[in-house]
Amino acid sequence: MAVARTGRAARPAGPFPARPEDIAALNQVFSDAFTERYRRDGMVGVRVPFLNPMIWRYAIEDAAGGALLWRDERDDVAAFNVAHASGKEGWMGPLAVRPDLQDAGLGKSVVTAAADWLERAGCTTIGLETMPRTMDNIGFYSALGYEPGKLTITVTLDAAPAARAPQLLGRLSPRGQDDAIAECLALTQSLIPGWDFSRELRLTEDLALGETVLLREGEELAGFALCHSIPLVEGRPLEELRVLKMVLASDAALPAMVVALREVARRRHARRVAMRAQTEYLGAYRALLDAGGRVRWTDLRMARADRLEPRAARGLVWSNWEI
Repeated sequence: MAVARTGRAARPAGPFPARPEDIAALNQVFSDAFTERYRRDGMVGVRVPFLNPMIWRYAIEDAAGGALLWRDERDDVAAFNVAHASGKEGWMGPLAVRPDLQDAGLGKSVVTAAADWLERAGCTTIGLETMPRTMDNIGFYSALGYEPGKLTITVTLDAAPAARAPQLLGRLSPRGQDDAIAECLALTQSLIPGWDFSRELRLTEDLALGETVLLREGEELAGFALCHSIPLVEGRPLEELRVLKMVLASDAALPAMVVALREVARRRHARRVAMRAQTEYLGAYRALLDAGGRVRWTDLRMARADRLEPRAARGLVWSNWEI
């Protein structure tokens, strides 16, 4: 997610750990910063809404110590950056600087502190996503050593019934869940060694945020998809099932996973399922369009030049660098 930048500022203090009690303040800075970002991009009148507090809680707990904030002389939140380490995969977002404190070097400190935290966590990939139309954001990150990669394109498909019920992690016994999460880890690391989404799978179940769909071929795990089915925006109804992680042993498993996800969306009373297709895997992106998918949004993935993102040699690993 992009860091919005304008204005002036005295140097706030930080970083400090972000806590659940900071969520209201984080929401305000997030909304103000990105509303200003859209205004500078020519979209006057757009007001970025607050995120669902449960999404913030997930982000803070998923960060496991990487949620950082800075405070001004009144102890108000001046900036924040939420850094996530999923094994050796590291990414940051959301992040923002309060509009009245921008263009004074704080943005650089915010990005650098999170990257340093991810390095200490042992991440071999450090990246983020930003809006591809925002040239000053791309230039800002490029000046900090981040290289533009390919797009992440949000593709949606309407909810639809399936011939059989999908297998869901949350329907298994506690022992069955442990075993399935271990299988998910083994599959992920067979495709990209060191990457680990186990914390996200457990946290989604613990906070009742959504589902993990398990796809099997016989007794073997052929893939999984971690989905959130609570509204992203505070006070709004659920519109779509959002896929945050998708791992498939082969491209051939994608059609069956799409069928399962559309059924889960139907069961959750969502209108559609949203998949953030990384165009590093162009065949899978094309398959979603051929299935009737609609393009809804684009983000540009950027990774630090010395911590670039690997591509799975086979199959598919889609990891959303947004919450």
